[in-house]
Order: sequence, then C-alpha cells, then structure tokens
Amino acid sequence: MEHLVTSGTFSLDGGTWEVDNNVWLVGDADEVVVIDAAHEAEKIAAAVGARRVVAVVCTHAHNDHINAAPALADRTGAPVLLHLDDRLLWQQTNPDRAPDGYLAHNQRLTVAGTELTVLHTPGHAPGAISLYAPELATVFTGDTLFDGGPGATGRSFSDFPTIIRSIRDQLLTLPPETVVRPGHGASTTVGAESADLQKWIDRGY
Repeated sequence: MEHLVTSGTFSLDGGTWEVDNNVWLVGDADEVVVIDAAHEAEKIAAAVGARRVVAVVCTHAHNDHINAAPALADRTGAPVLLHLDDRLLWQQTNPDRAPDGYLAHNQRLTVAGTELTVLHTPGHAPGAISLYAPELATVFTGDTLFDGGPGATGRSFSDFPTIIRSIRDQLLTLPPETVVRPGHGASTTVGAESADLQKWIDRGY
C-alpha cells in the first residue's frame, strides 16, 4: 500500500471548502489500483510511475474524490469504476464523461494477487463503497467511516440512518484489528470505532 495526500476543494449545495484527501495505491512493482483519484492527477501519476493501473476506483462521487479520475484514466488507459447509485453525483462533476464501469456489492477486484472486495456502504452518498482487503487486514472506507465517527450526512444525497446501517452491518462486522483507511485524515481500526456506535446513534452523529 502507498498513501498520498492531495489538496483542493470540495463543492456541494452551493458551498465550497478547502480539503486534503487521502489517495491510496494498492499493488506491487508492476501494477496498482488507485483508490480515490483526488485533485492532482500529475502527483498521482508520478507515484504510479511506469506501473500498469488496473483501475481507478471511486469510493463515491463527491467532486473531491473524482476530479482527477478522468485525467488519470486518460493518461494511464485505466478504467474508472464507480457504484451505479452515484451516477448522478458523478455527472455533476463530469457531465461529458461517464465512468467506464459500475461496481456492485461483493464484487471482487484483484491487483498483484491481492483481492479487494467491494462493500456497498451508502449513507454519505447513495453509491458509497468501501474496499475490504483481508490479506492486508485493511478496509478503505472513503467518507463512510473515519477516526472518530461516520461521514457527514447533512448535505444532498446523504442520510444518517443509512450510514449507520452501513457501518454497523458492513464495517463493524470485520475483524477488530482491521485498519480503517478513510478518504480524509488519520487511519483507525474497526475495534477502536465499534465501541462508539451507540454514542453516534444517540447524538445523531
């Protein structure tokens, strides 16, 4: 695994905010999957180097997670993959370019002999996904689960009860030692977050 931080803006519902995003590369010396191509296509391409990009996977279609995906895909020849339920959000940022394929719950992607299982984890966005890599004891959660709680649900296309169900039923059922690698900020573990589920429900966060 490799980790980059890229910087840019997130815009939705008439507001714009400065953000730093985590970009994750999973693979080996020959091939990689890029998870959440955010903001800086050239920086991501430099990290990829001469390796083959198997896919550019979007955990959801908020603009700060996909705005470098088309340029990176065009540069590398890799397909951009997204869950179908986020196609409307995708179109807000990329009205003239569709994703190259759509992801489904329990679909498996393989890169450098490592299997990534797609978990549909809606709530922050309708088509939000997480990618679970049991061999790496890691789950890439996008903006569904962070160090300290669920992703935001106060904007269009989001829903708090839905994100709680996703976290409870899809993420907190993973082994407690599983490292949670989110779309922003620090990593955590399933075990560290699971103790706070009821607290999040009680306070609506």
